[in-house]
Amino acid sequence: MSMEDYEKALKMGQKKYREQASSGNYPYLPVLDDLLAQTDIESRTKLGTIDIPLDLIVGTSTEGRTTAFASNFMPLLKESSEFATKWASLVDALIEEGQRDPVIAYEFMGKYYIVEGNKRVSVSKYLGAVSLYGTVTRMVPKRSDDPEVKLYYEYLEFYDISNINYIWFSKQGSYRRLMKILDNDTKIPWTVDERSLFRSAWLAFNKEFNALGGNKLSCTPADAMLIYIELFDYASLFEDTPATIRSNMTKIWDEFLLVDKNDSVALLMTPNEDAPKKSIFSKLLSSGPEHLKVAFIHNKTAETSAWTYSHELGRAHVEQVFGDNIETCCIDNVEPGDDAYAAIEKAIADGYNVIFTTTPEFINASLKSAIAHPQIRVLNCSLNTPHRYIRTYYGRMFEAKFLSGVVAGALTPNDKIGYIADYPIYGMTANINAFAMGAKMVNPKAKVYLEWSTLKDNDPYENFRKKDIVIISDKEMINPSSKSREFGLYYAGPDGAKTNLAMPIWHWGVFYERIIRSILSGAWKSESGSDDLQALNYWWGMSAGAIDLIYSDKIPSGTLQLMHLLKDSVCANSFIPFTGPIYDQDKELRCEEGSVMTPEDVIVMDWLAENVCGAIPTLDELKDEAVEVTAYYGITPDED
Repeated sequence: MSMEDYEKALKMGQKKYREQASSGNYPYLPVLDDLLAQTDIESRTKLGTIDIPLDLIVGTSTEGRTTAFASNFMPLLKESSEFATKWASLVDALIEEGQRDPVIAYEFMGKYYIVEGNKRVSVSKYLGAVSLYGTVTRMVPKRSDDPEVKLYYEYLEFYDISNINYIWFSKQGSYRRLMKILDNDTKIPWTVDERSLFRSAWLAFNKEFNALGGNKLSCTPADAMLIYIELFDYASLFEDTPATIRSNMTKIWDEFLLVDKNDSVALLMTPNEDAPKKSIFSKLLSSGPEHLKVAFIHNKTAETSAWTYSHELGRAHVEQVFGDNIETCCIDNVEPGDDAYAAIEKAIADGYNVIFTTTPEFINASLKSAIAHPQIRVLNCSLNTPHRYIRTYYGRMFEAKFLSGVVAGALTPNDKIGYIADYPIYGMTANINAFAMGAKMVNPKAKVYLEWSTLKDNDPYENFRKKDIVIISDKEMINPSSKSREFGLYYAGPDGAKTNLAMPIWHWGVFYERIIRSILSGAWKSESGSDDLQALNYWWGMSAGAIDLIYSDKIPSGTLQLMHLLKDSVCANSFIPFTGPIYDQDKELRCEEGSVMTPEDVIVMDWLAENVCGAIPTLDELKDEAVEVTAYYGITPDED
């Protein structure tokens, strides 16, 4: 019977060989030695004897045995070979006695390569085993900017705490998001019970995921599980029935497909002004414009938060523009998580059919409600968050920051400029770099000294005073109750007085008015194009009137004339701030001369321009209130 098994396995190997060869891929097992020849190894760590998931065993350590197996570890040698005889006898041994001796393997970048025991791996895979024991040595590559290496170091951080090696994500930050969901984002190692509970949840999810065809997607099961537990809670995987888990999974399947496509968010860079043309029949059947009830969900209040105040100005704008044609309401002081979900659900229950949630922290609650109510239009104020069921919106603030940087570079008396940033999230680094590039354009000696208001035990203003920095770029807005002059770009005099020079501003009313008009006109349906499986972000700038920069009359007339010229060029899209050559702090060329950075590259940039003095903080350096939003949407570097 075992030789019949070999013949079946041989056919499986030959089939895989033909598929790989015809596709131009290497048809044999990958060889670790070949990979290590191109990699700088930081360290070797003995992990002892551990349980190795079979689906993560992908190759062999040396070239010697690689051609005996196809890339799926099924055999390729003839039935008459000694290899075939040993392979066949091993089938009976494993069935009758189980695994007696551990294999010997190396782990590299989350995958395992066999030193001794290739046939045992082959037979175990053939028999459908899930894992086997192996004595493992981990090969750790040196840290680098390679996204895969960064992701691997996140995995190592997770492994050190959880001792779990069977989940692998495809996106940086996912392990930290997982730990946050599990309320285990500390450095304390997991207990045996915590590991056992997690494995139960993992198996429950995987069973239903694969039953629905998840094993045919290119996204990892861990990617899919993270999406699931962010929407339906971790506890649901061991409290809900398999039927409920499968039903929930079906509702959000497009989210898995979106990850599987590995597409970036579709950016709508300018408002869609054209309403779709209607046929004579659609005009006759039309019952007139849809009556909209629009709810705004805020984390804070207009009295306590400049951010909320600016969005409330936007709500007041649309009330004035549309009058009785729409109704609006706002819900204030909403906490992320269950509180946000309850607030959105209440608004929907009260008849509101357009929901704007005004902070990235509400993204999961927004997504959960949108999935439950597909007829409701739900939008979240965030950037680079690819979700199928909601739309996102944000402004190209870097355009106004660039112009503000030009003013700062022209007016600094000592070539020093201060810049205060808050959260190190998507879009923030673009603002910093654009400001620095604007300063350098008019003053090649200008240095921008970066401070973060969200750092622990840090006083940016005192740091600036010590460096004799008097030109400072601060927060973009203040609320009415604040008497501070510390906003926008200002001059800090020796007597402590502040003279405001320029202020980047958000025109949220423009966003809300034009999005509402697109819904009323029917343009909303056509904005995502022909691809229904598409995440859409409204990323408007100065050309749309969504972002602006206002100037003080204290700016010299020559500088003011330059501002008007550059602003007109930016608004006409004839000048783009991120035009090369652009170098980072390490003098590495990030954009070649004459080239323009793509919008996608601008959004995710995780480096600082060459004339910026400072660094992007790690999560450990941030205040508690900044950690959660940064862990999910941040561009923070790896902790050492």
